[in-house]
Amino acid sequence: MTDAKKLSIVLVVAVSLRLCVGSQPATAQANPTVGGSGSNTSYPGRWDLTIKTPTQERASWIELSENKGRLEGLLIGLWGHATPTEIQIKDGEIEFAVPKGEGFPEGTRFHGKLAGGELAGTVTTVNGASWQWAGRRAPSLARKGAPRWGEPISLFGGKDLSGWTFTDPTQAGIWGVEDGTLIKHGRGSEIVTTSRFQDFKLHIEFNCGPMANSGVYLRGRYEVQIETNAAQESPNRRMGAVYGFIAPEPAVPRTPDVWQSYDITLLGRTVTVVLNGQTVIDRQEVPGITGGAIDSNEGSPGPIYLQGGEDGRVAFRNIVITPAQ
Repeated sequence: MTDAKKLSIVLVVAVSLRLCVGSQPATAQANPTVGGSGSNTSYPGRWDLTIKTPTQERASWIELSENKGRLEGLLIGLWGHATPTEIQIKDGEIEFAVPKGEGFPEGTRFHGKLAGGELAGTVTTVNGASWQWAGRRAPSLARKGAPRWGEPISLFGGKDLSGWTFTDPTQAGIWGVEDGTLIKHGRGSEIVTTSRFQDFKLHIEFNCGPMANSGVYLRGRYEVQIETNAAQESPNRRMGAVYGFIAPEPAVPRTPDVWQSYDITLLGRTVTVVLNGQTVIDRQEVPGITGGAIDSNEGSPGPIYLQGGEDGRVAFRNIVITPAQ
């Protein structure tokens, strides 16, 4: 994911609203402001958020933690990566700003309160646009015992796009099948499997052109980065990372125009990533959804989706998933 992509998302959301109304995981802001009665002990934890716009539901996420009487926030917006945000609690209600670059118009603020163990409220922008949001506590997704693996399933037969669909059919033209490979040429729609999966092992081979970018979304919610254009980004946003959360170790070189492979295991929210036979993420916890997730329903099965909204040519082949039974 790139800054240009984030800017485009901000512009799209801003227009919609006007019409309708490091190598370590990121850490929360050290000194946010807490107003009124102070932080409420009911708020800390991870929350899966759903933003209800007039045209669709969008996914977001926040982690709230209490530190010396102050409530700290770490937010995933419509796009981007986990970013510290200022939290205010007043009269038992919560308010926080959306950091710049998280897919919302600058100046957007969330306001809400707890009701029946869930969050609910409104999102407003500086121009007065408003829509609803809701939050549920993120599930632990803890697993007990070793998985029992089923039979491998080929997700791409090398001939056509059977078993796949597009988030934006009007932008599907960037995708095609050439010589047995699935190829993305430039920016356009994401491509998503019609089948959904819970826990699995995924094998996928990819060839990333120069200055190109894509990603593999697990359950449609957690992106494993593919790129040759993010050298300026922090390690947890580069090749081999779970975007914005977990950096690969050791660092992964970016090599364009070469076939490479991921072997990824996802059990609950524990992920292992093997790149070209080398383990670069070993059984680490993914704290929450990454920017661009199809939804925030972390407890539900989800598709495999390949990111199409970034620059450059990226080819894929030999996409095989082995579900856990």
